[in-house]
Amino acid sequence: MTKKEFEQLAAQGIILLDGATGSNLTKAGMPKGVSTEVWALEHPEIVIGLQRAYAKAGSQIVYAPTFAANRISLANFGRQSEVKELNTRLVALTKEAVAGTKTLIAGDLSTVGKMMQPKGELTYEELFDAYAEQAKALANAGVDLLGAETMLSVDETCVFLDAASSVCDLPLMCSLTLEADGSALFGGNAVEAVETLQEMGASAVGLNCSVGPDQLESVVASMARAARIPVIAKPNAGLPTITPTGEAIYSMDAPTFAAHMKVLVEAGAGVIGGCCGTDPEYIRLVKKMLDER
Repeated sequence: MTKKEFEQLAAQGIILLDGATGSNLTKAGMPKGVSTEVWALEHPEIVIGLQRAYAKAGSQIVYAPTFAANRISLANFGRQSEVKELNTRLVALTKEAVAGTKTLIAGDLSTVGKMMQPKGELTYEELFDAYAEQAKALANAGVDLLGAETMLSVDETCVFLDAASSVCDLPLMCSLTLEADGSALFGGNAVEAVETLQEMGASAVGLNCSVGPDQLESVVASMARAARIPVIAKPNAGLPTITPTGEAIYSMDAPTFAAHMKVLVEAGAGVIGGCCGTDPEYIRLVKKMLDER
């Protein structure tokens, strides 16, 4: 997919993404403390079933389950030398899941969870190399576009854009995890993210994870006012309650989520989906909401 083709898709109307991956794999039995990417490959039928359900529910773009398949994050499990192999195999799962549909595949990248210098020890070069390696593996595996999500600062998202642009010409979507006031956890804010990242060539910029859609109307509106590109809104299903066993129970059901997503669309969101706590039923009802508009 070219950047121009992404622009043409966005011009046709609201783009519908998928919902959560990690929280659904946890529901399906994935234990805590393991590599989500490795577990996904060990249980391909679960991933394929989930992504196939998203495509059926109306997702125009489904994220490959490659969230933390970069050398820095994989080093936590001793798998840092397997970046190319893991990303290639995970993209193949998604290709199988959406085969026979028009659903596009986004290669998924994310924060490595470490702060960059001078606030932390991670250097620009280390992060650039990690993102470039993963982006190249994803591009070579045949994804249609790349999406960096749950990013913790504007600075690290800039590194992603630099790195990805150095190895491919795919459309690049960027979303940060933001507080209800629009601030990013490791630095920057919603408006700064839009202004900076669109200048650096992002095809869409916005937020994901964070809080529920009921708390994000003003943040999305502020981003939309500054944006010349589509604004992404992919929030959680409300705020979670943690049970004594450590399970996260999200507060917002699918009909309520869809109703609040309509508010975010009216506030200016042009690319929407769900994050933690959402599943294909949430996406089906969001699709229904869009159709009724």
